[in-house]
Amino acid sequence: MTPSDRPTPSPHGAARATLERLSLPLLTRVARLPRAVPFLVLLALLVAGVVVGGPLGAVLIGLVALVVAWLLVLAWPALTGVERLGRVAVLLLVVALCAVQLRPRG
Repeated sequence: MTPSDRPTPSPHGAARATLERLSLPLLTRVARLPRAVPFLVLLALLVAGVVVGGPLGAVLIGLVALVVAWLLVLAWPALTGVERLGRVAVLLLVVALCAVQLRPRG
């Protein structure tokens, strides 16, 4: 096979591979925890963000949104259309909640 015959990796494939490689150590540590722990940590951040409110609450909820988005990107190729839709809906709800927290309470 000559160099010109080799398929060139797409930029998205290289970016995905880099993200997966960088995520592996953290995902390995999280996988060692009891299954309920990551869920309870995200739930605690979400509840704390709602209770605290304001910019600090938005930051806490934003952290939850970042984790959900990160996991969504990593899982995307393995998900069916319905699973993708459900996870995107959850992400949009968390982002909307974050935006609501930034509005002044009146």
